[in-house]
Amino acid sequence: MEEPSGPGEETTFIVDEVSDIIKEAVETVIGGNAYQHQKVKQWTSLVVEACLTHLTNLKKPFKYIVTCVIMQKTGAGLHTASSCYWDNTTDGSCTVRWENKTMYCVVSVFGLAI
Repeated sequence: MEEPSGPGEETTFIVDEVSDIIKEAVETVIGGNAYQHQKVKQWTSLVVEACLTHLTNLKKPFKYIVTCVIMQKTGAGLHTASSCYWDNTTDGSCTVRWENKTMYCVVSVFGLAI
């Protein structure tokens, strides 16, 4: 049987691990596609679902909140902010900004220990 790699790691929100999950989900769903307005709703849903599936497969005692924004590159500005009141020793968040030549994709994941 494999030993846990660190004390409490199974109940800790690991930002690097979540960041990798987000990047993989966005690359898989959007990849090299050009911005297409009619596909944005489908893409955002697929990215969120892929993230949630991978996160729940980690079998950690967390509730997850995942948001995804896809925006066409037109030179317009986009500003986002979030604030959380939680236990910093267990809970956490991770935001990844992904882009290609035609669009931005911003995904945020919030993990709340159960």
